[in-house]
Amino acid sequence: MARLVMKFGGTSVADIARIRNVAQHVKREVDAGHQVAVVVSAMSGKTNELVGWAREVAPLHDAREYDSIVASGEQVTAGLLAIELQRLEIPARSWLGWQIPIRTDGAHGAARIQEIDGSELISRFERGEVAVIAGFQGLAPDNRITTLGRGGSDTSAVAIAAAVKADLCDIYTDVDGVYTTDPRIVAKARKIDRISYEEMLEMASLGAKVLQTRSVELAMVHRVRLQVRSSFDAPDAQPSCLGKDGSANFYPGTLVCDEDEIVEQQVVSGIAYSKDEAKVTLSRVPDKPGVAARVFGPLADNSINVDMIIQNLSDDGKTTDMTFTVPQAELVRAEDLIRKLQSDVGAQEVKTDLNVVKISIIGIGMRSHTGVAKTMFQTLGEKGINILAITTSEIKVSVLISSEYTELAVRALHTAYGLDGE
Repeated sequence: MARLVMKFGGTSVADIARIRNVAQHVKREVDAGHQVAVVVSAMSGKTNELVGWAREVAPLHDAREYDSIVASGEQVTAGLLAIELQRLEIPARSWLGWQIPIRTDGAHGAARIQEIDGSELISRFERGEVAVIAGFQGLAPDNRITTLGRGGSDTSAVAIAAAVKADLCDIYTDVDGVYTTDPRIVAKARKIDRISYEEMLEMASLGAKVLQTRSVELAMVHRVRLQVRSSFDAPDAQPSCLGKDGSANFYPGTLVCDEDEIVEQQVVSGIAYSKDEAKVTLSRVPDKPGVAARVFGPLADNSINVDMIIQNLSDDGKTTDMTFTVPQAELVRAEDLIRKLQSDVGAQEVKTDLNVVKISIIGIGMRSHTGVAKTMFQTLGEKGINILAITTSEIKVSVLISSEYTELAVRALHTAYGLDGE
């Protein structure tokens, strides 16, 4: 017997038929003897509808009331799933964030979980009850409802799994696991059986949309083992943790775990890409101490995240071109700040470019292998793809290239690192 947390996203509970399908997945785990908590999102499209209503009433509104409105989508889903489980003669009840309680800070719209008391849920498990929990929501210090931001149900699920000491947290999505890259671009992309927390965190932050970044961070801190599974698999698929021979080591999706659990570590595990990039270049800036601080200080003060930075010294040795990237959504604010600083830092010109993409190779095997970056640069060079900027970490290398080469670059790198499947 294992203790499981199962999380289902909006597409998995989009209508009554899919909610009934989810109930069958839950029943499979209950029938296998597991203790189960289920975390659900709002039905697909419902949160956007609720947000639209709030903004229609008043574009500038009380964030506390906004949270009260948008959190209601998960409440509906939790109630409907509990009813369906009861119809299947499975003891179940719905739980809202404040009933557990899931305590958060007071940052409405983007709250962070501070504490969860899992004792009541555990006592219900012991009585054979399934807990159906509304994800995305919590309780502020002043006892007002808070929400955790987009994708917050993943974070809810991981936090609850940590609080109840679950053996596994299954994240059900519309894909059957984490792939070496986007299967829509590379037909030979293959499902990864196991991936480390660090690799998954890099992939999530670099463009892979399978898991929310905050949920992976939380799982890594609390060592919660995650599994990405498809809610569209047949409900009679193998239960989590149980192989056909009854062994507790079967994972039909992708397991996110400690790297110690990965027997064969690939040098490069996956390739991610992000089109949410914008390039800013300051031309012929005086090359003297303090200039970079005067450029990047105001960006940081205005919470604009700067990613890649490259600086090229001019031939005269007196000026430099300074290039960096920001999220596309922040380009207007960033450009406005930089143009206000232009005369102060002495830049002759400010240029921006939206037609760029960041391509990243990720793998814990990079720690112990040389020549990984060389293969990347050589592969792109052979395809005639120019590199505009580079950043590295212990387990990733990212390059900025023109967006027109996105698919060519991803396919070429996928092949170069031996990731193509049959």
